[in-house]
Amino acid sequence: MENCSIVTKPAMHLVGISFCGPFSALPDETIRLQSEFLARKHELNGAELSSVLYCPYFANESFAAYWACVEVKNLLPEVPDGMVQFTIPEHQYAVVAVSRERIGEGYSRLFAYMEQENVQRDDKAVSVELYYFDESLLEEEPVELLIPLQT
Repeated sequence: MENCSIVTKPAMHLVGISFCGPFSALPDETIRLQSEFLARKHELNGAELSSVLYCPYFANESFAAYWACVEVKNLLPEVPDGMVQFTIPEHQYAVVAVSRERIGEGYSRLFAYMEQENVQRDDKAVSVELYYFDESLLEEEPVELLIPLQT
């Protein structure tokens, strides 16, 4: 599949805010959470490694847990009130690059690619969406979708 690949990502140390609730509340809650976190990101005093917004999530047919985070070099001694920090261990992921406006299409392509490559999702690990915010881009905002794979 075009733009799909399998990559190994090292452990990611993340700091951010989270939403946990009914699956039906997505995507409205994801948009709200991302905006809220971006408005508070300055509270990290420059600890973030880049401007990329990391959005790990775990969901089933009823519930979803979703985070809006930035990556930091190491876990911080303290985080601002209402924020959480955690580490996602190293994983192998199926990855596709899409635009923010085509996320649904990206997931369809990625799942078809995984079937074609005969790889299985690791249901114990979190998936991650990476949002690349760049106001200088005239095109749609790029997003990478990462689905953890069984090894």
